[in-house]
Amino acid sequence: MAIGRRRARKEAIFLLYQCDLMGLTAPQVLERAELAGNLIDAYTRLLVLEVFRRRAALDELIGRHLQGWSVERLAPLERNIMRVALVEIGETADVPVSVALDEAVGLAKRYCSDEAAGLVNGVLGGIMSDIEAA
Repeated sequence: MAIGRRRARKEAIFLLYQCDLMGLTAPQVLERAELAGNLIDAYTRLLVLEVFRRRAALDELIGRHLQGWSVERLAPLERNIMRVALVEIGETADVPVSVALDEAVGLAKRYCSDEAAGLVNGVLGGIMSDIEAA
């Protein structure tokens, strides 16, 4: 069953949050969700598996753009919002960069602390500036 991309992003972020908090792999968290009766959309599955597969590289990229922070100090939702946005920017040609960035900031505004949206916007914006300059 296909769901909208906005909902798929949200579901992916919360599944990845579970991975971080519970120490689960992406296949484990997907299996747990399905065993609980949740249908996992193909786009949600793609985002979860790609973030999990590329997590170290994504965290290194995010870490280079954090000032005075480490990736480990970020709240798990903030970290996973940025990871999902970067996967969308790098892996899905049909998602414009502006959409991925706007969605990430919107998710941070809705589900994280008051400062999170600015942090997400600043870090992702810095990454995009470096990519464009290269």
